[in-house]
This record gives sequence, structure tokens and C-alpha cells, in this order.
Amino acid sequence: MIRTLLAQVREFKLVSILTPVCMIWEVICEMIIPVLMGRIVDRGVMAGDVDYIIRTGGVMITVALLGLTAGVLGGFFAARAGAGLARNLRKAMFDNIQTFSFSNIDHFSTSSLVTRLTTDVTNIQNAYMMVLRMAMRAPSSMVVAMVMSFLINPRLASIYLVAVCVLALFMVLMMRTTTRYFKQVFERYDAMNESVQENVSAIRVVKAYVREDYENSKFRRAAENIYEMFMRAELRVVSISPFMMGVVYCCILLISWFGANMIVSDTLTTGNLMSLLTYCMNILMSLMMLSMVFIMITMSEASARRITEVIREKSSLSNPENPIMEIPDGSIRFEDVDFSYRPGSAEPVLKDIDLSIRSGESIGIIGGTGSAKSSLVSLVSRLYDVTQGRVLVGGHDVRDYDLEVLRGQVAVVLQKNVLFSGTIYENLRWGDENATEEECRRVCRLACADEFIEKMPEGYNTYIEQGGTNVSGGQKQRLCIARALLKKPKILILDDSTSAVDTATDAKIRRAFAEEIPDTTRLIIAQRISSVENCDRIIVMDNGRVNGFGTHAELLAGNRIYREVYESQTGEGADADFDKM
Repeated sequence: MIRTLLAQVREFKLVSILTPVCMIWEVICEMIIPVLMGRIVDRGVMAGDVDYIIRTGGVMITVALLGLTAGVLGGFFAARAGAGLARNLRKAMFDNIQTFSFSNIDHFSTSSLVTRLTTDVTNIQNAYMMVLRMAMRAPSSMVVAMVMSFLINPRLASIYLVAVCVLALFMVLMMRTTTRYFKQVFERYDAMNESVQENVSAIRVVKAYVREDYENSKFRRAAENIYEMFMRAELRVVSISPFMMGVVYCCILLISWFGANMIVSDTLTTGNLMSLLTYCMNILMSLMMLSMVFIMITMSEASARRITEVIREKSSLSNPENPIMEIPDGSIRFEDVDFSYRPGSAEPVLKDIDLSIRSGESIGIIGGTGSAKSSLVSLVSRLYDVTQGRVLVGGHDVRDYDLEVLRGQVAVVLQKNVLFSGTIYENLRWGDENATEEECRRVCRLACADEFIEKMPEGYNTYIEQGGTNVSGGQKQRLCIARALLKKPKILILDDSTSAVDTATDAKIRRAFAEEIPDTTRLIIAQRISSVENCDRIIVMDNGRVNGFGTHAELLAGNRIYREVYESQTGEGADADFDKM
């Protein structure tokens, strides 16, 4: 875990090294000042030597300025190193997320990934800055102060040693109980972020069903859970401070008492007592700094593990050693295919799939909800790998292709249509970033999107809000179809992508496909028979199996499920749907 995190320091190694160097420099300066103060008292004040006081005072000012410079530089370098590490961690996670297959993404919820990219990284950033500054400064300050104290008077310095041992034992005990609470806090963060994300993304539904009070109470419960866990952890943390201050004051009283007696008996000078008191504060303040470091490390340990999980996650899909870089045609073949989303599942999602589709064919796919229509087409672009058997595109196993090449030639319009914030042109150019305006307009005509785009005040430069909230469901579907067509794919998959458009527009889109892209293999998932009856052939899916495969006429004559659905949609029960069959 530590190695994974430190690997992201990279170009910030120099400032990461300079920070503790500056801290040691600052400690040396701080340790010199008490010695100089003692000399001023013993040799200057007690002897009445004003020149010595001025000379030594000048040296003290110089040392103090050097220490101040070291502290400022240390803070600057630590801030730069911490911010740089945070940047690299976020980039490393985000870059790795982009390589995830759908099965990898299933391991992490969206809210969890957001928490890891934000809160968890911020915790690591703060901890790293504190470690660079305090983890070097506090121990070195404590050790040097302890050595200097023993050089001045071992008897009085032994008081510090006892105090340090007592405080260290107390801190270890407190940290062990605190760690458990901080681990639970970040799990609660995921739940809260999930609540916020769900509420914001579905705000229209929330308002339509007047569920604001329910959502408020759900968020309040999540926030209160975090509050309670943090309070339990913080109460244990803050208990360290009064105990530590009590020990500090006891040390000061003991040193003052025994030191005063030693001064009276001429075994200790006044200047040495002042130095010892100063070193006392240095030692105990260093211990307090160390406690803060331990607290921050404890808080960030859970964050470090969660970040490491994302960075180390390997995609379940990978390119072969010598991938095929060109797809000959759009032919598709399923050979004895079984598929499960989770390895070892008792019942596969797809079972015994054997299909052969010629390049340029138009294939309709119908079936009830849960019949695995979407799972079937997901295997074509290798969004998932088959559990058993093979899927061939252009005569080659999809696992033999370079992933980018394969997906570049397979355009998919999923059930959940997604548009990104930006103009219509910018959204369309997801299909081809170098597409001309004329090419964008052409695919919009094919998808029947030009009808509503040209009515917009700014036309193709109209700004689309995040998630496409300022366009209707049907308009969003047509823009997504146009975006897919801009890829000029060999295979086009439409996963129930015209469900929100009217029947006349659906017919126009299908006719445009037949006339304008006859060489592209089209897989059209639909619930309406009218959307697929003119396809070259139609696949009937039922419970993860192919129940029928043939032309509209062949299925009407020989497939009971298809015939019943057709009759229900074209006869008196025209409002019936597939799932009621």
C-alpha cells in the first residue's frame, strides 16, 4: 500500500526531501537558542557584561531568522509535495478507472469512487504534508532536546524521560481504539454520497412524487451517522491534550522545585535552569506533534487502503500480445456461448447461444424483460468476456482484436442514453472528433434529429445541459443514434434506442438506415414488433436462450412466442406488451 502511494510522488521527490531537511534545519536553530539564552543569563546578566549580551543577542536573532526561513521553506515545500501527490493520486485513479471493464466497475459504486477521488485523497494529502513536516521535526526536536538536557543536568533530565514514556504509552492505547472509528467513518461517507448522488440525478422524480421530506430525512440520517462516528473518534483524540498538558505542568513544577534547590546549593546555574525549562517545553510539544501525526495517519489509513484498491484494480479485459488491428467485415458468430456476470454463478445469463449473422444484415432482437437481450449484444463489442464458447466478429474471436479497434468499429447506443454538457456539435463529435459540420448534419438527418435541432435558437451550437436535461427522451435518443453513426461503424447496435420516439419517426430512421448504411450490420433491440418486422431476420430471446431465429414470416408461422406478441400488438390487444405473454 505504502509503495503504491509513494510511487505517485514522482516529480515531487525533490520537494519531499527538502521539506524534512528544512525541518531539521529549523530544529537545530531552535535548540541553539536555549543555550544562548542560558549564556546571556549566566555570563551577561549575572556578570553585568552588556557587550556580551549584545553580541549573543545578535547571534540569537540571526539563528532565529535562519530558523524562521527554514520553517517557511519547509511549509512551502510540504504544501507543494502534498498538492502534487494529491494530483497524481487522482489522475492515477481516474486513468485506471477508464481502463475498467463493466465487471470491474460493478465492484465499486459511483458514490464510493467519488469519495475516494475527493475526501480520501484530501486525507492523504494532509497526512503526507504533516508527515513530511512533523514526523521528521518532532522526533529530531525531542531527541536533540533530550540530549541537550542530559548534558546540562542528567538528574533533572530524567524527569523528561519518565514523562515521555508515560505519554507514549497513553497515546498508543488511545490510538488503538480511535483507529476503528475512523475506518467506519469513510464507509459512512460512501452512503451519504450515494444518497446525494441519487437525489440530485433523480430530482425530477423526487419532486413529482413529493418525496422531498423523505429524502431530507434519509440524508439527515446519513449525516448524523458520520457525525456520531466522528464524535466518538474525536472525543478520544481530544482526551490526549488535557492529559498531556497535565504531564507538562507536572514536569515544569518538578524541574522548578528541584532546580531552585540546586541553584541554592550552587549545583545548577540560573541560565541552565532556564534552558532546561525551555527544553522541557520543546520535548513535550514535540510529543504533542507526534500525537497529531499519529492521529492523521490513523485517519488516513482507511483512505490509503481505499485509494490503493482503485489504483491496483486490474481490468478483467486485456489486449492479446499481438492483437488484430483491422476488422474485415461486420459478420458476427456466436459459437456455443454461455455467459455469467459473476464467475461461478449457478445459472448463466446466456445459455447455449449459436448464431450466425452475415455482414450487412439487419437483425431484430425481441424478448421480455430479463431475457438477456442487452447481455447478448454486450458481448459483440467485448464489454464483457464470454464464460464459455466464442464470439467472432469478421471471422475472428473478439478477444484477438485490439480493444480500441474493435470498439471503434462497433457503435453502441445503450438503453440509458447519455449526453454530456456541451454543444450539440461537441456531443456528436464523440463519434468522430474530426467530423466536419456537414458530416454531423448528415448523420442527424439519418437519425431524424435535424427536425428538432434546426428549430432550436442556436441550432447545432445549442448547449446541452449535463445529462441532456434540456432535451426530451426522444430527442436524446436521436442525438445518441446520430453520434453512433458518426463513427462509420461496421456494426451498429441499437439497444431499445427508439423506445421514446413515435412510430412514424421510428420508421423513418429504419428506412434511412436501409438506404444510407446498407453495408453496416445492424442489431436492433426493440419491444415493438413494428420496429423489427422489416429486418432481414429476427432473434426471439427467452430466459437467456434463443427461442427462435428467422424472418418475420418464418417466425409468424413457426414461433409461438413471436406470433402471440405480434397478435397482441396488432389485434384488439394492441396495448399489450411482450412481458405479459
